[in-house]
Amino acid sequence: MCGIVGAVSQRNIVPVLVQGLQRLEYRGYDSCGVAVHEASMGTDPKGGLHRARSTARVSELQAQVDNEHLTGATGIAHTRWATHGAPAVHNAHPHFSHGPNAAPAETERAGRVALVHNGIIENYQELRNLLQARGYVFSSQTDTEVIAHLVDSLYDGDLFEAVRAAIAKLHGAFAIAVIHKDEPHRVVGARAGSPLVLGVGEGENFLASDAMALAGVTDQIVYLQEGDLVDLQLGRYWIVNRDGLRMDEQQRPVRTVRAHSGAAELGPYRHYMQKEIFEQPRAVSDTLEGLQGIVPELFDGLDAEGNTQTSAWRVFKDIDSVLILACGTSYYSGCTAKYWIESIAKIPCNVEVASEYRYRTSVPNPKTLVVTISQSGETADTLAALRHAQSLGMTHTLTVCNVATSAMVRECELAYITRAGVEIGVASTKAFTTQLLGLFLLTLALAQAKDRLTPEREAQYLTSMRHLPVALQSVLALEPQVISWAEDFANKENALFLGRGMHYPIALEGALKLKEISYIHAEAYPAGELKHGPLALVTSAMPVVTVAPHDELLEKLKSNMQEVRARGGVLYVLADGDSEIESEEGMHVIRMPEHYGALSPILHVVPLQLLAYHTAVARGTDVDKPRNLAKSVTVE
Repeated sequence: MCGIVGAVSQRNIVPVLVQGLQRLEYRGYDSCGVAVHEASMGTDPKGGLHRARSTARVSELQAQVDNEHLTGATGIAHTRWATHGAPAVHNAHPHFSHGPNAAPAETERAGRVALVHNGIIENYQELRNLLQARGYVFSSQTDTEVIAHLVDSLYDGDLFEAVRAAIAKLHGAFAIAVIHKDEPHRVVGARAGSPLVLGVGEGENFLASDAMALAGVTDQIVYLQEGDLVDLQLGRYWIVNRDGLRMDEQQRPVRTVRAHSGAAELGPYRHYMQKEIFEQPRAVSDTLEGLQGIVPELFDGLDAEGNTQTSAWRVFKDIDSVLILACGTSYYSGCTAKYWIESIAKIPCNVEVASEYRYRTSVPNPKTLVVTISQSGETADTLAALRHAQSLGMTHTLTVCNVATSAMVRECELAYITRAGVEIGVASTKAFTTQLLGLFLLTLALAQAKDRLTPEREAQYLTSMRHLPVALQSVLALEPQVISWAEDFANKENALFLGRGMHYPIALEGALKLKEISYIHAEAYPAGELKHGPLALVTSAMPVVTVAPHDELLEKLKSNMQEVRARGGVLYVLADGDSEIESEEGMHVIRMPEHYGALSPILHVVPLQLLAYHTAVARGTDVDKPRNLAKSVTVE
């Protein structure tokens, strides 16, 4: 979602700020901006705050910065995903405060405070009313501008103290970075509910919402914790926690983090999403690298030095149920895992949408293993749901996550790090398949801890998993057939997806992918529910995609397919080779290379990803940055 970059240096920091924004583009945004202190380089001692903002891409902001000769050694930058106020230049960050009773005439210069913000301020309207009564003039509809004016109203010569006083009045989630015209070599940051990291350089310091933004600039990273304030100056910094206590390097250690730039080469691919779909064999292979057997130690909680801090074996022995918390695509991976955990490990499992779980009355069980799933490890709803579960006394927690340094990993007792690599396309693909693999490994580890996994079954599952990269390559070879389907889908406005058993969540994921990037309305149902309502929608104008593996539910599924055909519906079927489903009028069949048993969902989702991708390409949408969506959802 929104991205923050900030810096205090002795060199022109504008290229670093803009490049940092480019590395955060994959998260999704609808406006961007940068503000610098022109006196910070010493070349213009009378210079003040100067900003540039745009509702176009960061590349357009770069052109604007070049045209305006924007330079400075201290600055902040931001990519915004709109919440309060439409995507418009006057709502873009950084926001200025010009002081009370000052009409913001020259809005790109002459500000007293400049501020960028990720998150949502829940009491912004109350604060806005108070500040307007004091003479502050608002030029945007955002909750962020309230913070800028609040800091200005509390400023008395010390920016750090003004920010400290301001955040005490805020209710909600935020990560902020602030500069002031009277302090040309200082950036102050704070976080509560939204991620923020400190980058330590040689005589210069940085702030960012993601260490990736600082790739190539510094690999020395401090992960700020909930409630931290940080004061960046030339060659020094200090951190104060929510209780006002100064944190030393033992409490907030500097870690070496070699983040990879999001500006990866596309190579022969048209879009990052296509590239990432075809990276799935490699991602699965990397996730399995070094796997010799199924042992709970795969999920041990480790300290910063890599030593075991919490034993997964002990936790798995103690628990008697599993609760999975996730959002979006990660939620569907959890729904698939429920089938595995209950059928293989024989442990009761519930899956909850994270944003719903924390707001309902539930029955806590201290012997539950709470599992969170997140690609970024910073998903706000999932983090809040995790903390809610912990507050109810459910302390056995585990995350399946793609980012080892994320808040989710730090806040969970146990972790499994997938190795999907950086995923730039907003619509998740390789992160989903590696999540499924991590959850399957978790299922087997739980089964082993409960003495429910025989050596023979373990060997069979290991063989199947090691063959997955080859099996995925065979599925990817079906792309030309999927393209022919996509040509049919491109002029449709509605689609229905059907699946049964553990392939029902795969149907849900297929429908979500089509919605996300092609903007075709798509829904998914368990095929057995067809006659309980959705059948009323079926006509020749609505394609019906059916996930049809050769399992114990196949004959039932064939009957459901006949219900569609009898109403004039057109079927698009993903069938296993021995399923005896043939192409004919009104029935388009793509035959999967092989039946893959319990791991079949990992293979069947790939053609659905390709279908969404090629349909979107045919319709001319922005595949990697679909409208209204963001990659890492860091607000509720």
